[in-house]
Order: sequence, then C-alpha cells, then structure tokens
Amino acid sequence: MAAKKVLVVYAHQSAGSFNAAAKDAAVEVLGAQGCTVDVSDLYALKFKATATAEDIVGEVKNQDHFRYAEETKLAWEEGKLSEDIVEEQRKLTQADLVIFQFPMYWFSVPGIMKGWIDRVLTSGYAFTQEKRYSQGIFKDKKAMLSFTTGSNESMFSANGINGDMNVTLWPLQNGILHYCGFQVLAPQIFWAPSHVKAEARGTMLGGWRTRLQGLLLEAPLSFTPSDSFDGAKGFQLKPEVQEKHEGQEFGLTVGTHQGKRLPPNSQIRAGV
Repeated sequence: MAAKKVLVVYAHQSAGSFNAAAKDAAVEVLGAQGCTVDVSDLYALKFKATATAEDIVGEVKNQDHFRYAEETKLAWEEGKLSEDIVEEQRKLTQADLVIFQFPMYWFSVPGIMKGWIDRVLTSGYAFTQEKRYSQGIFKDKKAMLSFTTGSNESMFSANGINGDMNVTLWPLQNGILHYCGFQVLAPQIFWAPSHVKAEARGTMLGGWRTRLQGLLLEAPLSFTPSDSFDGAKGFQLKPEVQEKHEGQEFGLTVGTHQGKRLPPNSQIRAGV
C-alpha cells in the first residue's frame, strides 16, 4: 500500500483525555504504516470558531448585507481568505484521509470543530451546486468520525432515550462529509469511556489500534447516488428508483426512507 497522507482534526482541551489517547494512537499506528499524519489541534491552535468578515483579507463585496458563503467563495477564488483558513485548506487538500477526533457535545461536534467545518469547507473550495454528494469535490478522499459519548450504547439505540445513533449521525456524515464528496468510513464510537474502568478503556483503545491497521483499506458507508434524484423536480427520488425499492422492508437511508422503516446501522457499519 502506497504511503498516504492523513489529517486528524482534533478537538479536546486536555492532553490527558481519552480523546487525546485515541488521537495519539492514530498518529502512532498510521505513522508506523508509512503514512504522513498531520494533526490540527484546534484548542492548541486557538482556532477561531465564528464565521465572520474577519475571515476575508481586505474589503468584502457587500458590506451592507454580508453573506458568508458568497463572500468566502469570492475570497477563495481571489486568494483573500485569512491565513488560518488557508493553512487548514492546505492540509485538507493534501490529505487522503481525514479523521475527526472529538467528544460528542449535544449530539454533535464541539463548537470549535463546528467552526472548523464552517470556515474551512468554504463554497467553491469544498463544494459547488454541481459538485456535491456522490459527485463532490472530495470524492477521492476518505473521512470519518472518531468520538466519545457521555451515554451508554443502549441509550443511543432505536428504543433508547437518546434515540437511534444512526439518526444522530446522519447530519454529520451525510450533510457535511458526504455532501462534500468524501467517502465516509464507518465511525469509531467509544461508548461512555468516562463511566467505565481503566481496563475497559484500554480495551477500547486496543480495538481502535487494531482497526487502524487496516483502516485505509476499509469500504465506505453507502449513500444514495446523486443521479437517483431528479434535479428538475426538486431533487426528489426518481420514480424508477422508488419502484425498484418498493418491495424492500427498509428505506434507502435514514434520511431518505420512503415512508418505510429506517434501515438499521446504515450510518454505523459499511455494507448494510
């Protein structure tokens, strides 16, 4: 396997955290395989989380009605994005695989990581109206979420109080990663490490280290191809696609379920 470039986007305040240990494991194991691993430690970088006009060097196009997506697209085209965004885009452009390592906050990513997503994945650079989802700009790159939860796995089940983790992950994995074209690898979920004994945490990290050995060869999760939707009719599923799946027990995805039962584990395991 040819050497690959990996970017770990990491968000935790403490070097003594479980997330830090998971990040360190990725750096060590992937590095031992010949990968070049770059880490964006967002807290250490004091990465700015807010998307503002400060992200553009010089004058903005419309000061009276500032629209971030439009202004940063123009700034990207003209080489006028702020230095911190340019640096993160440089790392991302070079990466074959991106791992987002974080503790789950309020069923999503920490604010500082959401800021990285908002500011780095600018219009034009990371997506366009024509290049998104299965036709996305980053379709030759892989990406994945690796995160800790504060709740046990049973609480994130279909019958659990938190609801189905597959539903929770859909906005992140489909609405951000797949939207930009990434091949999305199954997430690495560390269930409630703060509520288990040290031995159990060691087992979790051991499982992650084992997975990292073959991570670059893993098949990605499945998403419905863009050409299954009719752009002339509001990007609705084409009739022939609906007919093809009419007799199936489950819908296509958590997000596009055709009024059927939600497909189990489609956002957690590849090949389902």
